[in-house]
Amino acid sequence: MTRNRWIALALIATAVLFTLSLWFSASVIILDLRTMWGLTKWTEAWLSASVPAGFVIGAFISAFYGFADRFNIRKLFAISAILGSFFNILLIFTNIAGVGITLRVLTGICLAGVYPPAVKLIAQWFPKQRGLATGILIAALTLGSSLPHFISLFVASLDIRLVLLITSTLAIIAAWLMYGILGDAPVDSRNKTPFSFGLMKKIIKNKPVMLANYGYFGHMWELYAMWTWLPAFLTASFVNYSPSTNLWLGLLISFVAIGVAGSIGCIVGGLVADKVGRSNLTIIAMGISAVCALVIGLTFGNNIWLTSILSIIWGVSVVADSAQFSVVVSEFSHSEYVGTALTFQMCVGFLITILTINFISFFQGWVGWQWVFTILGIGPILGIIAMVKLKNYEKIEIQNLDESM
Repeated sequence: MTRNRWIALALIATAVLFTLSLWFSASVIILDLRTMWGLTKWTEAWLSASVPAGFVIGAFISAFYGFADRFNIRKLFAISAILGSFFNILLIFTNIAGVGITLRVLTGICLAGVYPPAVKLIAQWFPKQRGLATGILIAALTLGSSLPHFISLFVASLDIRLVLLITSTLAIIAAWLMYGILGDAPVDSRNKTPFSFGLMKKIIKNKPVMLANYGYFGHMWELYAMWTWLPAFLTASFVNYSPSTNLWLGLLISFVAIGVAGSIGCIVGGLVADKVGRSNLTIIAMGISAVCALVIGLTFGNNIWLTSILSIIWGVSVVADSAQFSVVVSEFSHSEYVGTALTFQMCVGFLITILTINFISFFQGWVGWQWVFTILGIGPILGIIAMVKLKNYEKIEIQNLDESM
């Protein structure tokens, strides 16, 4: 078992990348499931929102009972990955929408035992200088979330259910990497920051923490709805532009925009935030992503390259600020309730994603692909307002540090 922190980071990031492939494993085969399960517009939207719904449930249960504080984090990660793999593979054997949606909720619950513990592992392995490490972790999450689009490029012509088989296999490999190869971290932070309802009042009264939360909520309003529906938008746009366009092109550009460009955005965003300030980075990123959300629909059915380039810019900017909101909350929260504050932020953020994923499905039939993404622009615009206000608190914090030196 390794004791080197950079090797540990590589193992943790790889495990997250492999396991998070479960998140959109069903979304990429939605056209086939629509026929197999007889999906309606309503059940299709809930199929897309089922994983974040399960994630919220799992994150809350895990935090409430302090699983990450009571049990070995590597074991918790490994068990969660294996269970997620099991629920994912069961999709192959069902033809009932209700059962499929339930399995996706269970998969989301399992993923709540993967990503939050991975964040805690990073904090243990990197008690200092964790900015780059956190950026790499978020990049792994982003790339892993888009991995099913890449896998489907190679198996769609064979059997689309192979996407489920491959992603489940990757999750099992992730469990082995986490528990079989990665050693325990040299710094153990257990029993320091448990979740507590009694501390919620302090969080709500902490204005900089709540401003960071408002920024994060605006960010999440856009992020997962964009990740969920951009592939469908690109495929429809390319076919509308040229009916002879191969369907794999939409999947390829989706993987590049969400996975590759998004991963780069996470790492670059972390590096830039250290230089220009976290609030400034979030304001820049949300400003760019808001513009993309407002204008990308105008390219629908037009030049493929124009739509693709704008999608890639959106993919970079929509996630470049993702890690910074949690860092800000941890910086402005008192040590006694930082765990509660981060859990609150995550749960509310993912609850918001359920709304916007369904909103896009509902309104797309009314306003079409040309205008439906403008709904997502609301989130980052409101987030920018919150982060502009937060800058004043950051200035005070910097002044206090300078005076204490």
